[in-house]
Amino acid sequence: MATGLCLRTSVTQARECLEQGRRLLAERHRRGASGLQVSRGLADLFEQIVCRLFEDALRELEDAAPEGLRSEVALVAHGGFGRRDPAPYSDVDLMILHVPSAAARVEVLASRLLRDLCDARLTVGHSVRTPRQAWRLARKDPAILTSLVESRLIAGSESLFEHYERGLRRLCQWWCSGLLPGIERARDAERLQYGETVYLLEPNIKRSRGGLRDWQLIRWLGFVRYGTADVDGLCGLGHLAREDLRRLGEAYEFLLRLRNEMHFEAGKANDVLNRSEQVRLAAWLGFQDTPSLLAVEQFMRDYFRRTNDVSSVALRFAASARPSPRWGGLLTPLFSHHFERDFCIAPHAISLTRQGRARVLGSLEQILRLADVANLYDKPISHQTSEAVRAAVPGLTEELTPQAAAHFLSLLSQPARLGEMLRWLYDVGALELVIPHFRHARCLLQFNEYHRYTVDEHCLRAVEEAVNLLREGGRLGWEYARIKRKWLLHLALLLHDLGKGFPEDHSEVGRTIALETARRLHLSPADAEVLVFLVHKHLLMSHLAFRRDTNDEQLVVRFAVEVGSPETLQMLFVLTVADLAAVGPGVLNQWKIDVLLGLYQRAMAQLAGDATSSAPAASLAERRAEVLSHLTMAGDREWFEKQLAALPPGYLLHTPPDHVAANLLELHTLQPGTARARARWLPDTGTVEYQVDTWDTITPGVFHKLTGVLTGHGLQILSAEIHTLADGLVFDRFYVEDRDFNGEPPPERLAEVCRALEAVLTHPNSVPTFRRIWKPSAANRARLPAMPTQVRIDNSTSERFTIIDVFAADRMGLLYTISRKIFELGLSVSVAKIGTYLDQVVDVFYVTDQQGRKIEDGSRLQGIRDALLQAVEAFQQQADA
Repeated sequence: MATGLCLRTSVTQARECLEQGRRLLAERHRRGASGLQVSRGLADLFEQIVCRLFEDALRELEDAAPEGLRSEVALVAHGGFGRRDPAPYSDVDLMILHVPSAAARVEVLASRLLRDLCDARLTVGHSVRTPRQAWRLARKDPAILTSLVESRLIAGSESLFEHYERGLRRLCQWWCSGLLPGIERARDAERLQYGETVYLLEPNIKRSRGGLRDWQLIRWLGFVRYGTADVDGLCGLGHLAREDLRRLGEAYEFLLRLRNEMHFEAGKANDVLNRSEQVRLAAWLGFQDTPSLLAVEQFMRDYFRRTNDVSSVALRFAASARPSPRWGGLLTPLFSHHFERDFCIAPHAISLTRQGRARVLGSLEQILRLADVANLYDKPISHQTSEAVRAAVPGLTEELTPQAAAHFLSLLSQPARLGEMLRWLYDVGALELVIPHFRHARCLLQFNEYHRYTVDEHCLRAVEEAVNLLREGGRLGWEYARIKRKWLLHLALLLHDLGKGFPEDHSEVGRTIALETARRLHLSPADAEVLVFLVHKHLLMSHLAFRRDTNDEQLVVRFAVEVGSPETLQMLFVLTVADLAAVGPGVLNQWKIDVLLGLYQRAMAQLAGDATSSAPAASLAERRAEVLSHLTMAGDREWFEKQLAALPPGYLLHTPPDHVAANLLELHTLQPGTARARARWLPDTGTVEYQVDTWDTITPGVFHKLTGVLTGHGLQILSAEIHTLADGLVFDRFYVEDRDFNGEPPPERLAEVCRALEAVLTHPNSVPTFRRIWKPSAANRARLPAMPTQVRIDNSTSERFTIIDVFAADRMGLLYTISRKIFELGLSVSVAKIGTYLDQVVDVFYVTDQQGRKIEDGSRLQGIRDALLQAVEAFQQQADA
């Protein structure tokens, strides 16, 4: 750039003109001039300066005669300058178009003009081309093509420009089918770089999705496909709806004015709406804080609503502009079929039949059915059908029939295209009719450094992240795949943050929203209870995992108690993972996964014991092989393999292989109709392990009789495990405190208890007696608030068993009371996991009826729950008396 001392007068005047012109336009802007008025003024200002310097350069080259260079060159504005909507500090895009014979002279002209423009402090993007060169580059490069679509002659040869413009139009007409995809791909790549969602919390006002670039995309596609870039002209030709034109116009003006303000304030190009700019612009536009929303949140909601309009119209316009394959009309009917007479299932999309349009478009129920069918067939909904639905939705009511709710829940149950279908319902306006609270969350900013997306976008992404777990596989995918009621998890993810934007805590508001949604969707009381819990407590697991010491066993116990069932815990775990992943890229990392997984496994051990231990098949197979390697000399390999297959995964994985082999050898020698008890002192925990090997046919009520013996000897049962193996073998372990002794009990004491355990099984008339009832000390009682007695029944986690979870304050004899009542109710315990922590117990029983069947009858399940609750409460009243 030249120094101030050697600048020509024309350049100095151009610089002064630019500075004064920007200053005057900034004043007009601050007095309330529209964004388009200021942009038009800027375009005129830039054009005045460029043309003046262009003429000056021509004169100094002594080529002003009609037959000279002036008739062989055209100065063409393109890009934003050609469109006449530049921002105050935008680049000025120029192309010097020339005939081939003038190449050498034009090179001198271009060099002089570029130097003068830079000295005048304009930022210039320039090129020097013949018409043929411009056409060739436009065909190869979508970025060049889209910029040249905005070409406008500002000086030079009109005939040369008209020749160039005719050629550009012919190019677009001939190569339309190839150019359109290139333009869309280029825009998609830009969106990925600058923000692939409208709801990015620090968007680029020009390049992010829904920004000015998407408005420009409509112009570019319109020019290539229909021969005009003017949006009013596209509307007049019937390619753009009048309502879409209105929304585009309002958003365009809003974005132009906003961008002008950002440039003027910065004194340079600035297109990024960062946090500080958002706060400043909210005040500039007059937004004020309210009890529920900050001024900046109100401003950004307005911004996102407008950019969402632009993005939606641009995407739909692009879809409608794509030419249909020439063979499509002939071949599609051959590879399509009708479904229920309303839907046409084509190879690449689903559409409505003529009969279907009449039946579906007037009914929310049928629109939800359409989404459900598309998800089941794993196909998108055609553009024409989508537009018809979009036009119909405003005339529908929020009334949700049971059948409409059933279609929506069916959609939620299938992961195939779930995220896409939910977004489709949201885009056409139908999701807000199903879940009205989405209307409040639409475009709602979370003004913090944690979330990257708006509330509605975050909730939709959370569902997508959960579904993606299935595709990614691994441990997280395995856990997601095991959830039977996926629809309930997906619904909770949709709702979990909808309580934001109110004065109250969003989890509390979310609880109310979940209750209302459960009623709207006609959920059963049991399903509604789980939904409300998942939404209300969606932060519980992450708060415990990352803000508390999860090595505290009592914390894990209370967490398990609060969750209440293995299935609910599994859903809460996947919900937590998906919620974190949906916050933004990189938020969910391997360390967080490991911490959450550790808490999940420990809580699951409390709720479900070993029966639902999560162990991939490969790990189990490897451990079984290790155990068999210790049994090579024992013979009867088939028997050992059968028992290994029946061993609980948790026991198998967490017990040394040589210990497992030793236990199997003991079981192999057990004679039918007998029982064998063994005792082992565990110095690390100060407890005794009593292990009983027997047969399930030896006597009715094996488990409750064993607990009676231990309780009768004054032993405090801290935990217990009962497992039924192959061929009717029963393998039980009890971990107890013997409060009659400090340290290790003497051998005779251990032998006495073992004899009593064997006798109660082998002598039918043997009945356990109780020496005393132990009560917790006042110090122990004060450590934790009183835990309410709860009995919960889970009939979903296991295919074979009904799971009973009992939460209660511990008393000596409580386990015996529970297990005896289970026996009296005619239930058989196949697996049990007993945990005692301070003064609280979490007891889990996997039960069947006497015929080995899962209990399915609802009234009987309620009766079991009531009977157990009554028995436990009666026992505790007696113990505390």
